Amino acid sequence: MASIRSAARKLSQKTPNDVVILAAVRSPVTRAFKGGFKDAYPEDVLGPVMVEAVRRAKIQPSDVNDVLIGNVLAELGFAKTGRMALNHYGFPNSTTFHTVNRQCSSSLQAITHLSHAIMAGQIDVGVGGGVDSMSRNYGSRGIPQDVSPHLRNSENKHARDCLMPMGFTSENVAERYGIGRQAQDEFALESHNRAFEARESGHFDKEVVPVTVRAVNAETGEEAVTEVKRDDGIRGGLTLEKLAALKPVFKPEGGSTAGNSSQMSDGSSATILARRSWAEERGLKPLGRFIGTKVAGCAPDEMGISPVFAIPELLKYTGVELSDVDVIELNEAFASQSLYCIHKLGLDMAKVNPNGGAIAIGHPTGATGARQTATLFNELQRSDKEVGMISMCASTGLGVASLFIRE
Repeated sequence: MASIRSAARKLSQKTPNDVVILAAVRSPVTRAFKGGFKDAYPEDVLGPVMVEAVRRAKIQPSDVNDVLIGNVLAELGFAKTGRMALNHYGFPNSTTFHTVNRQCSSSLQAITHLSHAIMAGQIDVGVGGGVDSMSRNYGSRGIPQDVSPHLRNSENKHARDCLMPMGFTSENVAERYGIGRQAQDEFALESHNRAFEARESGHFDKEVVPVTVRAVNAETGEEAVTEVKRDDGIRGGLTLEKLAALKPVFKPEGGSTAGNSSQMSDGSSATILARRSWAEERGLKPLGRFIGTKVAGCAPDEMGISPVFAIPELLKYTGVELSDVDVIELNEAFASQSLYCIHKLGLDMAKVNPNGGAIAIGHPTGATGARQTATLFNELQRSDKEVGMISMCASTGLGVASLFIRE
C-alpha cells in the first residue's frame, strides 16, 4: 500500500483513541415499488445487515454499546421499529438505539456522531448505519404537508425554498451553471457502466449482504420468501440514445430525467466503529480509520452544489490536499449537480465513483452515506489505496464531507 503523501502523512500516525472501522457492509439496493424489497419492511432489510456487520467485525452483539441509524421517511423516525429490529435480531437490551435524519447524509451523520461519542469516551463500540424503504414510506413523506402557513408563505425566499422538490433544484443548477442535457446523460451512462462492471465482476459481492424477505405476487396476492442478493437498478446495455429518448421530469425543456437522476430505492447499511485500544486488546484488525466530517450550507434552491463548500472545509480541517485523496464517493443526487461539483472543485473523474454512484446503484436516502462507506473501503482494498472521501448534498441546502484512511 502506497504511503500517505504530503500534509496527510501525519494522519497515518495511530493513537489508542482513534476511531477505527471494523466492518462496513450494505444490503443490495433495489428499485422502489418494483425491485426486490418492494414488499419488505425497512426493519427487515436492516436487521440482517447489522448482524452480518457484527459477524464480519468478529465481535458479539453484546459488545455494541450504541446503535445510531440514519432514516428519513419511516414512521416516527424509525425510533420504535428500529429498536424492535435490534432486539429481534439478537442484540441485548443493554445495546441502546436511536436515529438521526440529516436527509441524504443521514447514515454518514450517524457514523460521525458515533465517532464523536467514541472520541469523547462515552462509548467504545457502535453501529452506525441507515435504512429507508421508499416503496413503503415515500408518498407524502417526500415533502412535508403539515407545515405552518407562516413559514410556507414566508417573506424569506430561502425559507420557502426548503420545500422545493429536489428535481427543481437540479434544474436550477443546470440552468445557472451551464450543465447541458447531453453532459448529464453522458455522466449517467458512465455511472451505469462502472456499476454494471462492478456488479457483474463480483466486486460488489464483498460489500453486499444478501437479505431474505417476503415478496407478494402482484397478480395472485400470494406471499413467498425470496433472497435478494444484488442491486437491481443498474442497467446493462444502456446507451446515450436510450437516455436521450427519456423525457424531462420536472420542466418540459429541462435536463433532469429518470435516467440521469438518482433512483428511488430501498436498502440498508451498517458500519462497526470502535476505539482502537478496545480493538487492539481483542486482536481485531481494522479496515481503516475515521478522520473527520465537515458540514456546510448553501441556498436551498440549489442544494446540489453544497459539496463545493463542504469538501474544502474538510480538507482544511484535516490538513489534507485534494491530491492526497485516492477515492472519492460523491453521491449522485442528479447528474447536473454532480458535474458542477466535479468541475468546480477540479476533481479527477477517475477517482470519483469508480464503481458508479446513486444514478446507477440507487439512493435509499437514509442508508446512502454508510452504503458509500462500504463501497469506499471495498474499493480502497481492491485498488490498494489509502485515503478516501465521502461527500453528498442534502435537501434544504446542506453539504457533508467525511475523510477516512484505510489501514
